[in-house]
Order: sequence, then structure tokens, then C-alpha cells
Amino acid sequence: MKINISRQHIYLLSISLFLLIFVLVFSFGVLIPKGKQYREDRVELKKELRELRKYQDFHAQTEEKLQELESKNRHIITAFDAIFNPDRFEKQHRSYFSSLKLSEIKGIGLEENFVVYEVNTSSQISSPKSFYNFLDAVNKSDWIIGVNFPIDFKRDGELIRSSFTMKVYCNNKDKNATQIKETKQEEK
Repeated sequence: MKINISRQHIYLLSISLFLLIFVLVFSFGVLIPKGKQYREDRVELKKELRELRKYQDFHAQTEEKLQELESKNRHIITAFDAIFNPDRFEKQHRSYFSSLKLSEIKGIGLEENFVVYEVNTSSQISSPKSFYNFLDAVNKSDWIIGVNFPIDFKRDGELIRSSFTMKVYCNNKDKNATQIKETKQEEK
């Protein structure tokens, strides 16, 4: 028995065999490694997206907390930006004293990006209660002020003489801050 195979069949069989070999080589040589790389990249992308989402949530929470703190502490933030004016301070707080005098306003220097002034204060008060009212008013004033100890009280007839020093803190944007920096650099 003789098998009669035509040329067309041999041609189709050889082309089919060639295409089959080409598809197998292409799939094992190119597609499978690329697919494996794609899966690894997809897993890595999911990890990065999860991490990005975590950071975005953290950023949103931090931003929300910042906005809340800024609104709650608006007075303090504006107080740091206010430039200390001794005349205005005396006008605002004179009502707590029989007499109030500020002297020796000098720049101490910089503390953590804030300019610090030291102010010597002497006053006369009618009762210690008015002094404590003054301290409460200083906490609510337009500046960040720390009253330093010791506070010297002396009886003078019906009045009480008091003297103390205050530290006034201002942002480094204060125009006097550059003068303090210059004098510090000249001292070095």
C-alpha cells in the first residue's frame, strides 16, 4: 500500500510544524517569563498602593489635626507673630497697677527660632489679687510673655511695690531680630 501525499499536504504540514515550534518557543521564551514578571510587578504595585493609601490616610489625619490645632490656638499663633510694643503693653495692663514702668528692653538672643527680649518691670499694686489678675491678662495678651521669678514684693504704705523680669518671645520674622543677630555676630 502506497501512501499518496501531495505537495500541498507536505507544505501545510511543514508550515504547521514550523508554526507550532515557533509558538512553543515564543511562549516559553517570551510570554511565560514576561507573565511571571507581570505577576511580580502586579504584587509589588499592590504593596506600593497599600503603602501609598496608608500614607495618604496618615497625611489626611495629620492635616485634619493641624487644622484643628491651628483653629484652637489661633490666638497663640498670632501672638508669636506680634512685635512687642512696650507702650501698648503699658496701656493694656496699666489698669492692674497703680503705676507700671517698663525699662531695659534688651534682646537676649535666639531660642529655637524665636527672638527673646528681656523686660525689667517695676510697679505698684494695691493688692496681690490685682497682680494675679495681671498674670491672667498676660496669658491672654497679644504677645507670648513669661514672667520670671523671683518676683520682689515690698510693702510701701498702702501699696505694694513689685519688680520682676519678663521674657517676651517673638517669631524670628521680627525686624529687631536681624539687629540681635548682627550684634551676636559682631560679638563673635
